[in-house]
Amino acid sequence: MSENNPIAAASQREGTALHPPNKIELAITFIYFYDLARAMAFYENVLGLELAIDQGWSKIYKLSACAHVGLVDQAVGMHRANAVKPVQLCIRVADVDAWHAWIVSCEVQGLTVPNNNSQLGIRAFVFNDPEGYQIEVQSEL
Repeated sequence: MSENNPIAAASQREGTALHPPNKIELAITFIYFYDLARAMAFYENVLGLELAIDQGWSKIYKLSACAHVGLVDQAVGMHRANAVKPVQLCIRVADVDAWHAWIVSCEVQGLTVPNNNSQLGIRAFVFNDPEGYQIEVQSEL
């Protein structure tokens, strides 16, 4: 059975580590845009993100110490932008209501009111970026 499963085969070899050799240093989620300049303006001015790595057609913004979001020009990147946006960017903040007041002033699309979800233990709201990616802002209850 382990011949067909490389993970099981590796774990059966004596002295083999059961995990990758190095810790992950940075996490980047890449999302693809038709209009990279418009996306950059939104993520910088509305979300207040700091450009951490400028790769030309890929702009990587710092979300937290180890989490980043990459905005990619779909004409050059590995994937193409699509009308269907099956990705949600979720950011955890200390004060969801203060964030909601800020986002209201930015006149974004798809904005909801903050709601408590006791099952998940969060208070959250959502809105859309300029190309329709949903962003959730949440705080712990």
